[in-house]
Amino acid sequence: MRLTKIFLIVAMLFANNLFAQNVIKGTVLNENNVSVEGANVFIPMLVKGTTTSSRGEFELNNLPNGRFDLQVSHVGYANQIVSVNLAGGEADLIVKLAHASIEAEAVVVSAGYNTTQHQNAVKIDILRLNERHRMPSPNFMEMLTSVPGVDMISKGNGVTKPVIRGLSMNDVLVLSNGVRFENYQYSSHHPLGIDEFGIESVEVIKGPASLLYGSDAIGGVLNFIKERPAAEGKVEGDYNLQLFSNSLGMVNNIGIKASGSKFHGGARFGQKNHADYLQGGGTFVPNSRFTEHSVKLNGGFNGKFMTTNFFYDFNLQNLGLVEEEAIDEIAGRGRKPSIFYQQLGTHLVSSQSKIFLGKTKVDVNASLQSTELTHFGEPNDYELQMRLTTLIYEAKVLLPSSPGNDYIFGAQGINQWNTNINNRETILLPNALTLGYSLFGLAQQTIRKFRFQTGLRFDARKLESDEVGIANQPNYRPSVNRMFDNITGSVGATYRGNENLIFRINGAAAYRNPNLAELTSNGPHEARYEIGDIALKPEKSFEYDISAHYHIDNLLVDVAGFLNSITNYIYIAPTGLLNGGLPEYRYTQNDAYLYGGEFALHFHPKSVQWIHFGTNYSYVLGKNRDGDYLPFIPASKLAFETGYMGNKVGFFSNPYFLVKINSAFPQNNVADDETATPGYVLVNLSLGASFSLGNQPFELSMAIQNLLDKKYIDHLSTLKEVDFYNPGRNISLTLRIPFQASIF
Repeated sequence: MRLTKIFLIVAMLFANNLFAQNVIKGTVLNENNVSVEGANVFIPMLVKGTTTSSRGEFELNNLPNGRFDLQVSHVGYANQIVSVNLAGGEADLIVKLAHASIEAEAVVVSAGYNTTQHQNAVKIDILRLNERHRMPSPNFMEMLTSVPGVDMISKGNGVTKPVIRGLSMNDVLVLSNGVRFENYQYSSHHPLGIDEFGIESVEVIKGPASLLYGSDAIGGVLNFIKERPAAEGKVEGDYNLQLFSNSLGMVNNIGIKASGSKFHGGARFGQKNHADYLQGGGTFVPNSRFTEHSVKLNGGFNGKFMTTNFFYDFNLQNLGLVEEEAIDEIAGRGRKPSIFYQQLGTHLVSSQSKIFLGKTKVDVNASLQSTELTHFGEPNDYELQMRLTTLIYEAKVLLPSSPGNDYIFGAQGINQWNTNINNRETILLPNALTLGYSLFGLAQQTIRKFRFQTGLRFDARKLESDEVGIANQPNYRPSVNRMFDNITGSVGATYRGNENLIFRINGAAAYRNPNLAELTSNGPHEARYEIGDIALKPEKSFEYDISAHYHIDNLLVDVAGFLNSITNYIYIAPTGLLNGGLPEYRYTQNDAYLYGGEFALHFHPKSVQWIHFGTNYSYVLGKNRDGDYLPFIPASKLAFETGYMGNKVGFFSNPYFLVKINSAFPQNNVADDETATPGYVLVNLSLGASFSLGNQPFELSMAIQNLLDKKYIDHLSTLKEVDFYNPGRNISLTLRIPFQASIF
């Protein structure tokens, strides 16, 4: 915290003498020197952008000194990244866009440098959500599984957890716009807790290569990037309505935002309501119902020497639990959770500031998150209630550098409190305090066709928890007072043979401390009796990654392989005993390794560019030192997609028709407490288009998932334990109504 204050004071004292107002203006043209109207012009580092006029012109005002990447994009053209140096004046640009059927490159923010995907030594996948309506789902996490190597653990439509290359829960770090997101992620019983509306894209880092956000990202990182502010001088918004036949679901969401030359802000409100879903064959799954309410607010300021953005996110979920007690009591299909359900409410307040000190940039970020978890048995029967409060603060310095070279140094701190409230019957986790701090450095250097990245990080963390119960009595938990520290690092290189071909190789070390549940559990949870181990050691991981990327204007190919070796891998396993009438499970650890890879191909024939083909494949295998298979390892997946995407058909604009076939291979490599799972093939369809009534545009789409109403179970579905299948046929309708107006 002291380091953060020093940065702020230095910025306040010297910034006014260092900066003059800068302007970037220019014209966007195509290959034939024809102006491109409606192109998006955006500076990711400043979170500031606009769109081009009918003459292809744009202007961005009130910009600080420094070097910035300007991203120019338009549907049907390849993204263009222009580096601009501002030093007190006006920059005039002419940007030319080339026609392309495939978007092959974009600026990513998760790398810390606002570099492009191809410039970064660590591979970062991007999933854009502006086309979520093409295959909507009652749960957000299912959309992310279209990224090869990303899967989900599910407990029905409402409760899902991300899996990256076979690792999940505390081994996967979730970020909300770069801010660490904490919401009892240690259990497959608890949902992701992030609403998809107001999210522009998700950046995925596979493996432990990211040192910026925490050494405990052994499996990888999911960074949910918020939508951009409105274009300068505009008010923009949208209303979204979604209907789902399978769960009788309805989703309503509305957002509005506005931007001036210095200030911007926005608000978004959402509601979801889903009844018990129908499994393949048409029977309902009792208590798979859920509701969700969300509020998102934001505001920001762009000044001559700094930019500041504030965010507030609220998410409240009521999630039915498909457990034997609920199954026995629920006789008919319903919509509102009333028995055996959990309520998860999250408030997240964050601020992100960038201070420009000459050629040096300083990031100062802070967040405060409060997540309250409540379990209900019978109506109004509070079984447990606890609150997790997390304060995170960080400061990063981006040192002056030449093009192709970047250097970052920083410090982070975390204070986290777990508190049982209102003296409920069950204490799932004891009251506890976690204090931690980190120091890190990251460097990227370009030498001819090679780009090297090296990084080093030091973490120290202290965990203290209260004693629970009476010694030698059931459910007793001794107090914990543990101190952990470790040094981790990474090294990687990218070789760019030409503009189209890239090779990457990386090696990264990471570690994760045992969490509160793994150390202190001693009681019923998820229909079993769980016992922790106060002596567990931190997990330590080292992963090797190698990948290749090739693209031209109508073809993209990606291939990647990895080996992740983990010392002291922590997992929960059955003991074969009963405890309190429930099967007993203990947290234990063993050395483990995981290996596998991914492949993706996207192709548009040049002769018929309105047709496209895509396919991807992912494989992972995990074993412990004794040769036993690890739990929760996804089956191998193969996906195929083809479809028509046009410009204009009669009354309709941007029409499309897509066919997707998703297949999972049988999973016979199972842990002791798992059973083998047969493979399956699903067929999905979607079609849609845009149209206008007067001057008002509309976007309408329909999708059919599991067209053949296949009765199947995914290996990572925990409903397999209670003999229920995944959802059957679902027909969804989506209506989006965008609107905008000029402020001046």
